[in-house]
Amino acid sequence: MQYKNKLFIDGKWLDGEGGATFDVINPASEEVITKVASAGIEDAKKAINAAEIAFESWAKVSPRDKSVILRKAYELFMDKIEHFAELITLENGKAYGDAKGEALYSAEFFRWYSEEAVRGIGQISHAPATGARIVVQYKPIGISVLVTPWNYPAAMGTRKIAPAIAAGCPVIIKPASETPLTMLELMPLLEEAGVPKGLVSVLPSRNTSKLVDHLLHDNRVRLVSFTGSTEVGRKLLKVASDQVLKTSMELGGNAPLIVFDDADMETAVDGCMVAKMRNLGEACTAANRIYVHENVAEEFKDKFSQRMGSLKVGNGLDKTVDVGPLVNAETRDKVAFFVKDAIEKGAELSVGGESIDGPGFYYPPTVLFNVPDSSECLNDEIFGPVAAIQTFKDTEDVISRANNTEYGLVAYVFTEDMKKGMQVCERLDYGMVGLNRGLV
Repeated sequence: MQYKNKLFIDGKWLDGEGGATFDVINPASEEVITKVASAGIEDAKKAINAAEIAFESWAKVSPRDKSVILRKAYELFMDKIEHFAELITLENGKAYGDAKGEALYSAEFFRWYSEEAVRGIGQISHAPATGARIVVQYKPIGISVLVTPWNYPAAMGTRKIAPAIAAGCPVIIKPASETPLTMLELMPLLEEAGVPKGLVSVLPSRNTSKLVDHLLHDNRVRLVSFTGSTEVGRKLLKVASDQVLKTSMELGGNAPLIVFDDADMETAVDGCMVAKMRNLGEACTAANRIYVHENVAEEFKDKFSQRMGSLKVGNGLDKTVDVGPLVNAETRDKVAFFVKDAIEKGAELSVGGESIDGPGFYYPPTVLFNVPDSSECLNDEIFGPVAAIQTFKDTEDVISRANNTEYGLVAYVFTEDMKKGMQVCERLDYGMVGLNRGLV
């Protein structure tokens, strides 16, 4: 397979400043897939200059014409779903089924925003004192810097690119250095769809902090969109505050999943498998703390552990595999640390927990039971195939424990009592809550 491995600026494939490159590693084999150009400050300047020129004309393009281009991008992406799925698996490691699901999800953003592009909104009202008409119009904000993570190398890009194109904004994308190939592969597709040069640039780089800092300190940049850790998000928000930039942030999670004693057990186990193991647990929406009522805790643990232990681990390109490798050694070692820490503090190992010999950043599906409150895995994102289970007996107590985190992204609740379920959902301090479902 030939890989796009240069910077994409102003419709051209360019080497990085000074010829700098970095390796992209296959997590399944630890072998180098290819070397990719690493962007520097001069490359950032080129991308901003190109975006500035593209903005002048693109902002004037009719909503219908933008819609047609986005719809074409959707159709072209759908024609290459399998190709993108294989590339995602190759550089990220996730199982092919998860990668194909991501590819389909990624394409859908182009279709959705092709429809939204023509729905221009505004507002007309009368001034209360003078009666003058007040007209509110929404206009493209301008050059936007998009910083995307490695766990969804296609979807986290398209969900930012598509609305920007629809709104009339040029974008400069900084993909994660672990997984830049998928976003680079998208560029010829956008060109074929009709996206003009300069409107979308991609700057892979190993010098992320320095590169992004320069981009955000250029007064032509008006917005930064970031998906990733809360720690990095805080740093970007500080820079954005100094520069008075608009921000869009999706940061860390520490999702609780609550199973009440009246829950349908099969539904709860199925939902927990999805909430925990979708994308190998490498998702900010992954169930991180699992609270099960003490009356059904043993039954849940046994059934859930059986399901986890039956998953096939291996190279994600093998379509019979359920669990691929983690993205890199650092992530695998962090997951292993969480398990070791919990067991040393008294957690019961129900299944998994042993490192896998040989090449690749593999870690087996693991279930920990009666995890002590002091365990690190309850206070930090696991980002891997490890389920940490605690028990509870009181509704008020479990709501308090579930809300005891700064990461209010998503939560999950399982109960057959819809009245109780709705009441609990409303009291959980999370932006999204899945009731009797493990996917939101």
